Amino acid sequence: MKSICVFCGSSYGAQEDYSDAAKSTGTAIAEQGMRLVYGGARVGLMGTVADAALAAGGEVIGVLPNSLKEKEIEHQGLTELHLVGSMHERKAMMADLSDGFIALPGGVGTLEEIFEVWTWGQLGYHEKPCGFLNIAGYYDHLIAFLDHQVQEGFTKNVMRDMAQIAETPEDLLSLFKAYAPPSTPKWIKKDET
Repeated sequence: MKSICVFCGSSYGAQEDYSDAAKSTGTAIAEQGMRLVYGGARVGLMGTVADAALAAGGEVIGVLPNSLKEKEIEHQGLTELHLVGSMHERKAMMADLSDGFIALPGGVGTLEEIFEVWTWGQLGYHEKPCGFLNIAGYYDHLIAFLDHQVQEGFTKNVMRDMAQIAETPEDLLSLFKAYAPPSTPKWIKKDET
């Protein structure tokens, strides 16, 4: 693995644990000799993860739509900053530049980003790991709902298990390095559970 994409909030969230996790994630990625790919902003957890990776001597690649250049406040100190025309271009470029995807705490945009790349993996468009860094139980309810989808027959266990979950960035990166994509088709037949 050479590059890890991190999706996270452009806000800091209500708990200091979230900023601490962003710092430790950026640091862990850099210390393991990998490049950070992220949304290109200098605010919120986005800026925190980038600053930490840079401070640890890592490369940081930002991808920011022109329309968000002022709202998310572009980071001026990155190794590379790509300005693109749309959110679709942003996500496609981030996916192309990355070997794995981490969701730190964040809002609807963070969920949309991680769910899209996870879906691409389920459909066989890539074989890259996706995971949630479950800081201070932030994703507990979401994890329970993902398990509920399996129980209700909308997701196979093997597809649910594609989403790696850990409480530290080091543990999540270890899971990523051991990741093997499923060979089972995504679709569930009427008589299958």
